[in-house]
Amino acid sequence: MGNRAIVAGIDNKEQVYLHWNGGRDSVQAFLRYCELKGYGGFDDSYGKARFCQVVGNFFGGGLSLGVVSNQTGCDDNGVFIVKGWEIVGRKDFAGCEQDEYELKRMLLAINKAQPRAEQLPQAVLTGTEIEPSKLKVGQYVWVMDGESTYTKYEVMGIGCKGWCNGIDTDGVPYVNRYANDGRYDLNPNNFITKPVYRASRPRKK
Repeated sequence: MGNRAIVAGIDNKEQVYLHWNGGRDSVQAFLRYCELKGYGGFDDSYGKARFCQVVGNFFGGGLSLGVVSNQTGCDDNGVFIVKGWEIVGRKDFAGCEQDEYELKRMLLAINKAQPRAEQLPQAVLTGTEIEPSKLKVGQYVWVMDGESTYTKYEVMGIGCKGWCNGIDTDGVPYVNRYANDGRYDLNPNNFITKPVYRASRPRKK
Protein backbone atom coordinates (compact mmCIF):
# COMPACT_ATOMS: atom_id res chain seq x y z
CA MET A 1 0.00 0.00 0.00
CA GLY A 2 1.24 3.48 -0.79
CA ASN A 3 0.80 6.54 -2.97
CA ARG A 4 3.36 5.53 -5.55
CA ALA A 5 4.90 7.16 -8.58
CA ILE A 6 7.99 7.11 -10.73
CA VAL A 7 9.73 10.31 -11.79
CA ALA A 8 11.72 9.91 -15.00
CA GLY A 9 13.77 12.15 -17.26
CA ILE A 10 13.30 12.34 -21.01
CA ASP A 11 15.73 9.43 -21.50
CA ASN A 12 13.57 7.33 -19.11
CA LYS A 13 16.59 5.35 -17.88
CA GLU A 14 17.59 6.16 -14.29
CA GLN A 15 14.35 6.97 -12.48
CA VAL A 16 13.27 7.88 -8.97
CA TYR A 17 10.60 5.78 -7.25
CA LEU A 18 8.36 7.45 -4.68
CA HIS A 19 6.40 5.13 -2.41
CA TRP A 20 4.57 8.03 -0.76
CA ASN A 21 3.56 11.52 -1.94
CA GLY A 22 3.44 10.41 -5.55
CA GLY A 23 0.50 12.63 -6.53
CA ARG A 24 1.03 15.45 -9.01
CA ASP A 25 0.65 18.10 -6.30
CA SER A 26 3.54 16.64 -4.28
CA VAL A 27 5.76 15.84 -7.27
CA GLN A 28 5.34 19.37 -8.65
CA ALA A 29 6.29 20.79 -5.24
CA PHE A 30 9.46 18.66 -5.04
CA LEU A 31 10.44 19.76 -8.55
CA ARG A 32 9.66 23.42 -7.87
CA TYR A 33 11.73 23.35 -4.69
CA CYS A 34 14.74 22.04 -6.60
CA GLU A 35 14.22 24.75 -9.21
CA LEU A 36 14.17 27.44 -6.52
CA LYS A 37 17.40 26.00 -5.13
CA GLY A 38 19.04 26.53 -8.51
CA TYR A 39 19.93 22.87 -9.01
CA GLY A 40 20.65 21.51 -12.47
CA GLY A 41 17.58 19.94 -14.09
CA PHE A 42 16.26 16.48 -13.31
CA ASP A 43 17.77 15.21 -16.58
CA ASP A 44 21.22 16.12 -15.21
CA SER A 45 22.82 13.47 -12.99
CA TYR A 46 23.71 15.99 -10.28
CA GLY A 47 20.24 17.53 -10.44
CA LYS A 48 18.63 14.12 -10.07
CA ALA A 49 20.86 13.42 -7.06
CA ARG A 50 19.81 16.71 -5.45
CA PHE A 51 16.16 15.79 -6.10
CA CYS A 52 16.72 12.53 -4.20
CA GLN A 53 18.42 14.46 -1.40
CA VAL A 54 15.50 16.88 -1.03
CA VAL A 55 12.87 14.12 -1.14
CA GLY A 56 14.89 11.88 1.19
CA ASN A 57 15.14 14.66 3.76
CA PHE A 58 11.39 15.14 3.52
CA PHE A 59 10.59 11.45 4.03
CA GLY A 60 13.27 10.89 6.65
CA GLY A 61 14.45 7.40 5.70
CA GLY A 62 12.77 4.04 5.37
CA LEU A 63 11.69 2.55 2.03
CA SER A 64 9.93 5.65 0.75
CA LEU A 65 12.47 6.50 -1.95
CA GLY A 66 14.37 4.40 -4.46
CA VAL A 67 16.28 4.50 -7.74
CA VAL A 68 15.04 2.24 -10.56
CA SER A 69 15.70 1.85 -14.29
CA ASN A 70 13.53 1.63 -17.39
CA GLN A 71 10.22 1.19 -15.56
CA THR A 72 7.27 1.73 -17.90
CA GLY A 73 4.51 1.75 -15.33
CA CYS A 74 3.71 2.26 -11.67
CA ASP A 75 0.63 1.72 -9.52
CA ASP A 76 -1.32 4.71 -8.16
CA ASN A 77 0.16 7.68 -10.07
CA GLY A 78 2.05 6.25 -13.01
CA VAL A 79 5.24 7.71 -14.47
CA PHE A 80 5.93 11.45 -14.56
CA ILE A 81 8.21 12.54 -17.43
CA VAL A 82 10.30 15.55 -16.46
CA LYS A 83 12.43 17.97 -18.48
CA GLY A 84 14.43 20.44 -16.46
CA TRP A 85 12.13 20.80 -13.47
CA GLU A 86 8.85 20.72 -15.40
CA ILE A 87 6.47 17.79 -15.85
CA VAL A 88 6.14 17.38 -19.62
CA GLY A 89 4.42 13.99 -19.87
CA ARG A 90 2.69 11.17 -18.04
CA LYS A 91 2.51 7.42 -18.60
CA ASP A 92 0.41 4.61 -17.13
CA PHE A 93 -2.12 6.80 -15.33
CA ALA A 94 -5.88 6.71 -15.66
CA GLY A 95 -6.93 7.53 -12.11
CA CYS A 96 -8.19 10.65 -10.36
CA GLU A 97 -5.58 13.41 -10.15
CA GLN A 98 -4.56 14.26 -6.60
CA ASP A 99 -5.01 17.89 -5.57
CA GLU A 100 -4.70 17.84 -1.79
CA TYR A 101 -1.58 19.90 -1.07
CA GLU A 102 -1.48 23.62 -1.89
CA LEU A 103 1.87 24.46 -3.51
CA LYS A 104 3.14 27.09 -1.07
CA ARG A 105 2.21 25.02 1.97
CA MET A 106 3.95 22.00 0.49
CA LEU A 107 7.06 24.06 -0.31
CA LEU A 108 7.19 25.26 3.29
CA ALA A 109 6.89 21.68 4.57
CA ILE A 110 9.67 20.50 2.25
CA ASN A 111 11.87 23.42 3.30
CA LYS A 112 11.33 22.72 7.01
CA ALA A 113 12.51 19.13 6.49
CA GLN A 114 15.86 20.23 5.05
CA PRO A 115 18.98 20.86 7.19
CA ARG A 116 18.71 24.34 8.68
CA ALA A 117 21.80 25.61 6.85
CA GLU A 118 20.26 24.57 3.52
CA GLN A 119 16.77 25.98 4.02
CA LEU A 120 15.53 28.73 1.72
CA PRO A 121 14.24 32.07 3.04
CA GLN A 122 10.48 31.84 3.55
CA ALA A 123 9.99 34.95 1.40
CA VAL A 124 11.46 33.11 -1.59
CA LEU A 125 8.91 30.33 -1.17
CA THR A 126 5.85 32.51 -0.54
CA GLY A 127 6.77 35.98 -1.81
CA THR A 128 5.52 37.82 -4.88
CA GLU A 129 7.32 37.34 -8.16
CA ILE A 130 8.11 40.63 -9.89
CA GLU A 131 9.40 41.36 -13.37
CA PRO A 132 12.63 43.43 -13.30
CA SER A 133 10.92 46.20 -15.25
CA LYS A 134 8.42 46.61 -12.38
CA LEU A 135 10.97 46.93 -9.59
CA LYS A 136 11.22 50.28 -7.83
CA VAL A 137 14.01 52.01 -5.94
CA GLY A 138 13.81 51.12 -2.25
CA GLN A 139 12.39 47.65 -2.74
CA TYR A 140 14.24 44.62 -1.45
CA VAL A 141 14.84 41.59 -3.65
CA TRP A 142 16.16 38.12 -3.03
CA VAL A 143 19.11 37.43 -5.34
CA MET A 144 20.66 34.00 -5.77
CA ASP A 145 24.33 34.30 -4.81
CA GLY A 146 25.19 30.77 -5.91
CA GLU A 147 23.53 27.38 -5.91
CA SER A 148 20.79 27.31 -3.26
CA THR A 149 21.91 30.57 -1.57
CA TYR A 150 19.81 33.74 -1.58
CA THR A 151 20.74 37.13 -0.17
CA LYS A 152 18.45 40.10 0.30
CA TYR A 153 19.48 43.33 -1.44
CA GLU A 154 17.99 46.77 -1.92
CA VAL A 155 17.20 48.24 -5.32
CA MET A 156 19.41 51.33 -5.43
CA GLY A 157 18.55 52.75 -8.83
CA ILE A 158 17.47 52.26 -12.41
CA GLY A 159 20.10 52.30 -15.15
CA CYS A 160 20.11 55.24 -17.53
CA LYS A 161 21.21 55.15 -21.15
CA GLY A 162 24.56 53.42 -21.13
CA TRP A 163 26.44 50.16 -21.06
CA CYS A 164 28.22 48.29 -18.26
CA ASN A 165 30.65 45.56 -19.32
CA GLY A 166 28.58 44.65 -22.35
CA ILE A 167 25.16 45.00 -20.67
CA ASP A 168 22.69 47.60 -21.92
CA THR A 169 21.63 49.09 -18.59
CA ASP A 170 18.95 51.44 -19.86
CA GLY A 171 15.91 50.92 -17.63
CA VAL A 172 17.48 47.97 -15.80
CA PRO A 173 17.32 48.09 -11.95
CA TYR A 174 20.46 47.49 -9.90
CA VAL A 175 21.04 46.47 -6.27
CA ASN A 176 23.64 47.05 -3.56
CA ARG A 177 25.46 43.78 -4.11
CA TYR A 178 28.97 44.95 -4.99
CA ALA A 179 30.16 48.51 -4.37
CA ASN A 180 32.65 50.32 -6.57
CA ASP A 181 33.80 53.64 -5.05
CA GLY A 182 30.46 53.88 -3.32
CA ARG A 183 28.49 53.24 -6.51
CA TYR A 184 26.53 50.19 -7.58
CA ASP A 185 25.87 50.99 -11.23
CA LEU A 186 29.46 50.19 -12.25
CA ASN A 187 29.31 46.43 -11.69
CA PRO A 188 27.26 44.33 -14.15
CA ASN A 189 26.55 41.74 -11.42
CA ASN A 190 24.38 44.27 -9.63
CA PHE A 191 21.87 44.60 -12.47
CA ILE A 192 18.65 42.59 -12.32
CA THR A 193 18.35 41.10 -15.80
CA LYS A 194 16.50 37.82 -15.28
CA PRO A 195 12.76 37.73 -16.00
CA VAL A 196 11.50 37.06 -12.46
CA TYR A 197 12.67 38.00 -8.99
CA ARG A 198 10.99 37.62 -5.64
CA ALA A 199 10.74 40.90 -3.78
CA SER A 200 9.55 42.11 -0.41
CA ARG A 201 7.46 45.23 0.08
CA PRO A 202 9.02 48.65 -0.59
CA ARG A 203 10.99 50.08 2.29
CA LYS A 204 9.00 52.43 4.49
CA LYS A 205 10.26 56.01 4.37
